[in-house]
Amino acid sequence: MEQRKLGRGLEVSALGLGCMGFSHAYGAPMERNAAIALLRGAFDKGVTFFDTAEVYGPFTNEDLVGEALEPFKGEVVIATKFGFGIGEDGKQNGRLDSRPEHIHAVVDASLQRLRVETIDLLYQHRVDPAVPIEEVAGTVRNLIGAGKVKHFGLSEAGVETIRRAHAVQPVTALQSEYSLWWREREHDVLPVLEELGIGLVPYSPLGRGFLTGKIDASTQFDAGDFRANMPRFSPAAREANQKLIEVLTRLAAEFAATPAQLALAWLLAQKPWIVPIPGTTKMPRLDENLGAVDIKLSVAQLREIDEVASAVVVEGARYPAHLEQMTGR
Repeated sequence: MEQRKLGRGLEVSALGLGCMGFSHAYGAPMERNAAIALLRGAFDKGVTFFDTAEVYGPFTNEDLVGEALEPFKGEVVIATKFGFGIGEDGKQNGRLDSRPEHIHAVVDASLQRLRVETIDLLYQHRVDPAVPIEEVAGTVRNLIGAGKVKHFGLSEAGVETIRRAHAVQPVTALQSEYSLWWREREHDVLPVLEELGIGLVPYSPLGRGFLTGKIDASTQFDAGDFRANMPRFSPAAREANQKLIEVLTRLAAEFAATPAQLALAWLLAQKPWIVPIPGTTKMPRLDENLGAVDIKLSVAQLREIDEVASAVVVEGARYPAHLEQMTGR
C-alpha cells in the first residue's frame, strides 16, 4: 500500500477506512464479529488509517474499533473526534461542546474505549462558535504535552478558523467532505492547507455511496439511514444526479475501472497530501476501493475528467439547513 504524510509527518496508508457506517447513520449496526473481521481484513490489505468518533453510536464505534485494532497497536493510526454534546441518556443532544473540560473528559473516555495510551489524531468534529478556537487549540496542545494526543485536526473548518488554530497548535489534518460531487473547498481551503502544510482527509469521497453507481431514484433506504433526510438524496435529486454517474461510468470504462475507483483515483491525484477515507461494510467493496490506489491518471486524463464532470450540475444541498450551519466556519 502506498503511504502518504499528513501535516508534519503523520504517515498513513494512501486510503484510510471510515468506520462510522459500522454502527451509525446508515441503518442497523453491522454485526460486531463481522465488523471486527472487516477491520482486521483492511489492516491485512495494507490499510493503516482508521477514522472514528465518540458520537458514532454514540460510543459504540470507538469501542468496536478499539477491540478490532488492539492486536495492531503501534502499526495503525486511529483518528477520533470531540465536539458534540451527548446527554445522560447516551444520545447526541444536537449541541456543540468544545469547552476545555469537555475535551479532557472526552479524551479520557476515548482512550479507554480505543484501548490505547495515546490518540494518534484528535479532531474537533465541528467548530463551536461559543468557544474561541485558540482555547480549543490550546487545550489540545496541553493534551499533546501530557502524552494523551499526538496530532491535532479540524473538521469542516473554514479558512479563518484554520489559520487561528494553526497559530496556537499546528494542525496536522483537516477533515472535510470533498469529492467529484462536492468541490466547494477547492478555491478557498485547499490553497491554505498547502500553504500551511496541513493534510486533507476527505470524508464521503464517494458521495455517501452515490458515486458507486449503485444508487438511483428507486433506491429504498433502510430505517435509520440519514441519507433519507438529505436534500441531495431526494428521489428527484437522485434522478437528476444520474447524469454524473453516466459520465463517471463512461470515463471509468476507459481505465477498465469502476466509477468508485475512478472517483477515488481522481481525489488521490489532486495532491500528495490528500488521504480519502471511504467507508464500507462489505469486503468486496473494500477491495474495489483499494484498487483505486493503483490507478495513475495523467495530466491529460485529469483534465478530461475535470472538464466533463464539471459540466454536470449536481442537484440538492448536501445537508439539511440546520446541519449545514455547522460547517465551514
